[in-house]
Amino acid sequence: MERNIVVESLPQVPVEKREVEIVERKGIGHPDSISDGIAESVSRALSKYYLSHYGRILHHNTDQVEVVGGQSQPSFGGGVVLEPVYILLSGRATTTINGTRIPYRSIATKAAIEFIRSKFNTLDVESDVMVDCRIGHGSVDLRSLYDTRRLLSNDTSFGVGFAPFSETEAAVIETEHFINGELKKTVPALGHDVKVMGFRRGDTINLTIAAAMVDRHLKNEEDYIDKKEKARELILNHVQKSVKRKVNVFINTADSEKDNIYYLTVTGLSMENGDDGSVGRGNRVNGIITPYRPMSMEAAAGKNPVTHVGKLYNLSAWKIAEQCFKESGGAVPEIHVRIVSQIGRPIDDPHVANIQIVGVDETTAKKYMKDFTRIADDWLAHLDRITNMLVNGEIQTF
Repeated sequence: MERNIVVESLPQVPVEKREVEIVERKGIGHPDSISDGIAESVSRALSKYYLSHYGRILHHNTDQVEVVGGQSQPSFGGGVVLEPVYILLSGRATTTINGTRIPYRSIATKAAIEFIRSKFNTLDVESDVMVDCRIGHGSVDLRSLYDTRRLLSNDTSFGVGFAPFSETEAAVIETEHFINGELKKTVPALGHDVKVMGFRRGDTINLTIAAAMVDRHLKNEEDYIDKKEKARELILNHVQKSVKRKVNVFINTADSEKDNIYYLTVTGLSMENGDDGSVGRGNRVNGIITPYRPMSMEAAAGKNPVTHVGKLYNLSAWKIAEQCFKESGGAVPEIHVRIVSQIGRPIDDPHVANIQIVGVDETTAKKYMKDFTRIADDWLAHLDRITNMLVNGEIQTF
């Protein structure tokens, strides 16, 4: 098959050389990330059930998850959750096959609860969360597209990817990983709901962090301030080791000692007290939000991993960009990839796959056109690799 793959140079300043850059990451405990995580966990659980019982992944899209915040009363030394968080599972799935009913709601509910339990040890799943599954039967037309022998796109959509990460992007991701990982051993008062906003101007990276604090690990206001400052210093030291530019770190800048305002929570999650979440409002498939880069608004988490191009094309565009950059040996400063589908068209034959080489002249770009076309062609010909990685939890979607 000869695919429509277009490789071109883009006369644009690479993001690393621009004066200003903004990057955001919502951590695993952010309500939007929780929605994404649940949606993807439900899709993975359904996919595994379909595979084990019917030998193939049946049609489903479980990308409609809503987190409705509860109510809490945090207090230094330990507070209480007053009203549970409400989580709505919605979307579509194959519910019967050959007259046999599939326990799809039980599968979905169990997957959601297991995700929450595995990620947040400060949350009592039995009393602090209420899961309501309203997943319904899928559209007949979309299921007919899905079930054809040669897999067809079940949407007209596009995917976007780029490589490599800039220093600011890498710093934002590493900061959230550090806070929600190693740092908790030293500062257990840090909760899981963490958001990192990176703003670079020239050679200075400013990291503004919103980090929920767990009340039972804090004695009083002074203890809160001490722990927050300790976390700030440790984060700065950790990030500065891998960043050449100067780094400034700010934590919970809305705190006010004068007004007795602190980011204090019972569970370390803002959804305990009115903060809501939805699938697709947070990180893109590469784990960050990048207004200075090409970006899709597609909600990838929870969409079926077999034919939904909004999921497959975003992930494959990311992988194509990464491999192109790697094979260029760093000679190409920046690569953008965009892939667009047509509903009903074979997923391995997109309407166009466009690779843009940023920061080089036309002559230099031509040196890589053949290799980059080969890389894109190989990923598009083997989209089942993305499917398998999704089912096995080997690739992220948020």
